[in-house]
Amino acid sequence: MQLQISPSLRHVTVLPAKGLKEFIKVTVASRKLSYRMLFYALLFFTFLLRFVFVLTAVDSIDGENKCSTIGCLGKKLRPKILGRSLEPAVPEVIYGILNQPLGKVELEGRSDIPQTLEEFMAEMKEGRYDAETFAIKLREMVTLMEQRTRTAKIQEYLYRHVASSSIPKQLHCLDLRLANEHTNNAAARLQLPSAELVPALVDNSYFHFVLASDNVLATSVVATSLVRNSLRPQKVVLHIITDRKTYYPMQAWFSLHPLSPAIIEIKALHHFDWFTKGKVPVLEAMEKDQHVRSQFRGGSSAIVANTTEKPHVIAAKLQALSPKYNSVMNHIRIYLPELFPSLNKVVFLDDDIVVQTDLSPLWDIDMNGNVNGAVETCSGGDKFVMSKRLKSYLNFSHPLISTNFDPNECAWAYGMNIFDLAAWRKTNISFTYHYWVEQNIKSDLSLWQLGTLPPGLIAFHGHVHTIDPFWHMLGLGYQENTSFADAESAGVIHFNGRAKPWLDIAFPQLRPLWTKYIDFSDYFIKSCHIRAS
Repeated sequence: MQLQISPSLRHVTVLPAKGLKEFIKVTVASRKLSYRMLFYALLFFTFLLRFVFVLTAVDSIDGENKCSTIGCLGKKLRPKILGRSLEPAVPEVIYGILNQPLGKVELEGRSDIPQTLEEFMAEMKEGRYDAETFAIKLREMVTLMEQRTRTAKIQEYLYRHVASSSIPKQLHCLDLRLANEHTNNAAARLQLPSAELVPALVDNSYFHFVLASDNVLATSVVATSLVRNSLRPQKVVLHIITDRKTYYPMQAWFSLHPLSPAIIEIKALHHFDWFTKGKVPVLEAMEKDQHVRSQFRGGSSAIVANTTEKPHVIAAKLQALSPKYNSVMNHIRIYLPELFPSLNKVVFLDDDIVVQTDLSPLWDIDMNGNVNGAVETCSGGDKFVMSKRLKSYLNFSHPLISTNFDPNECAWAYGMNIFDLAAWRKTNISFTYHYWVEQNIKSDLSLWQLGTLPPGLIAFHGHVHTIDPFWHMLGLGYQENTSFADAESAGVIHFNGRAKPWLDIAFPQLRPLWTKYIDFSDYFIKSCHIRAS
């Protein structure tokens, strides 16, 4: 059969396949029932029947076999809005099953739950289950996997908490050997600094750095990296503050490992007259904090046993138990104006940082009258570390916080900070710090959970000058996403987090940035079995 359409589109002619004379001739202009209308009707119904056949043949995809052919066809042909079906592609029965809660007790002792996706798919293909059974099996498998993942994460956080809170035997060995050396070797008891260099300790023409730590090895890395990368090491003065038990090991180390021409001063807290006379608010607050924390937290066992809180919340509570958060070394920076009354500007360094460039340009930064020069932590490529705002540290569900601060305001980092002590002395920053620490204790630690940064964010609020992120890269102790190349290009890197570089849980690809400043051939390092990896 042949179909011919005239150029004017007013005539349609149907001829037999063998080319005989005209078989049907249709005039388009005619409105009466004609062969043309009959022919188009036949074509339409032929197409419709073939479409119905295809739809009914694949109807089993829905997982429902109870609908009739016409019923299934109606479901498939129902209208669409803007190209999207009014009914979701997944049957409602699956949503209903997956929305039902499934408790841990219901899964205990079950051996019929697939353990892997491969097992699940094999069981589905073999059993040819309907949608309801499919959803039940899927819910059981996913819930079981979630429970196991949660347990594994909590165990990891617990182990990291224990590892980060304990003192490695190598560091303990180093302290003991240095203390013994201090007793038996006069060279380990040298006055630091020597008498002729003492005037430099209060000379504001020098670059003054302050470091508070009870970790000899970590302090040595900070000091070595600072001096080695300085363009004018003869102008560097490093003030090391430590506690009573670490004073002699610290003095022995730097007496036997001088960093000339830099000037090193080592003082214990009990050497500061201001600190030993009268009432020190932070010491009183620490005693109260320790008591409240022991009552409020219930110990690591109680924290881990909680079955309702998310793993990251449990991790934060475990971290709050770390001894460092109740250490005076962690609070000492709030007393810098009193500890160094003759100095106008200092750079405070944490003991888990590594200096990789000359830091003297920090003294050329115009602070615009602000007290604290710091790197902001609300922007950057690393979303885990550089996405911190006030709501990341403070509890804005508490009215005392929500009525005084903006949750979306950018936070900043401790670890490498420029402090203008002259400007600081004109403010009430220290008083504000003590006030909010006291308020947090009175509220059973409900304003914030841990550390000195939250009260620091409050106390220095309105007194912070933002500096370039080059000067302080964070997060090397939190996660291993930071590449070696990126970390190597930063001015100062900070191993903040649990994975400290002197611990076995340190990230191996980042640890060389720290160990490069340790002489592993040194007698004390070798005798305590401190190794690069």
